[in-house]
Amino acid sequence: MGGARDVGWVAAGLVLAAGACYCFYKLTRGRRRGGRQLRLRPSRSAEDLTSGSYDDTLNAEQVQKLLYLLESTEDPVIIERALVTLGNNAAFSANQIVIRELGGIPIVGSKINNPNQSIKEKALNALNNLSVNVENQIKIKVYVSQVCEDVIAGPLNSAVQLAGLRLLTNMTVTNDHQDMLSSYITDLFHVLVTGNGSTKVQVLKLLLNLSENPAMTDRLLDAQVDSSFLSLLDGHVPKEILLRALTLLQNITNCLNEEHRLAAQPTFPEGSLFSLLYGKECAQKMKALVHHHDADVKEKVTMIPKF
Repeated sequence: MGGARDVGWVAAGLVLAAGACYCFYKLTRGRRRGGRQLRLRPSRSAEDLTSGSYDDTLNAEQVQKLLYLLESTEDPVIIERALVTLGNNAAFSANQIVIRELGGIPIVGSKINNPNQSIKEKALNALNNLSVNVENQIKIKVYVSQVCEDVIAGPLNSAVQLAGLRLLTNMTVTNDHQDMLSSYITDLFHVLVTGNGSTKVQVLKLLLNLSENPAMTDRLLDAQVDSSFLSLLDGHVPKEILLRALTLLQNITNCLNEEHRLAAQPTFPEGSLFSLLYGKECAQKMKALVHHHDADVKEKVTMIPKF
């Protein structure tokens, strides 16, 4: 096992050396401008860049090295470290652009197929940071369906599931790609009612994004949702969950009222989210929450239109 690891590191070293030589060649070819020789900055190897001690923001040359390393190595340790470094640097807006322009999004995106769960998580985290840039979302959207499937089928409450949910939440901040989640809404509600506190909060953040878009209202209300969803409106539920559940109800009701649809008594199938939110049990829970001990909860209840 140790010998295989040593061979992997040697191979990585050779790859990095070749990459460094190529980068040096490309840079030195055009480094005279107006008769003045440009001075090159000292270069760090990709191995140095993936070390935990390297905290500086990467330049374009260093990003290129890491991307080349990700494409060329199969060593899981190197892949994970490179993804962490790229992910950390993708938190900076300038590098979000650099990574995209260097063709890095497909390279990072390919790692969400890796069977190693830690590598998968780090790839999702990197895509999550990259997705803050709207132009990057155009390239990242090709992974949305797979991420949805992994979130639904993967281990409940796992780091990979949470990383996937965070990415989907970022991808639905605007309305541009929300329709890609339409066929997964029922399954997302299942993750919501079965997950732990952290998972519930993250799913609710995602559903709240969808609930603000009137075009998604019917798709949300048509979803088949277990009646245990209403337990999120119990008075003893943690505030961070309860307030988000109430906001979900508020957003959906606002969308319906804007189109004057509640008065028309829209029809949705039995067991749908609509039948839960606008049934007797939910109404009783809302009346009880008016007397909740937390002022924010009471205020939120009063902000929800009567129905």
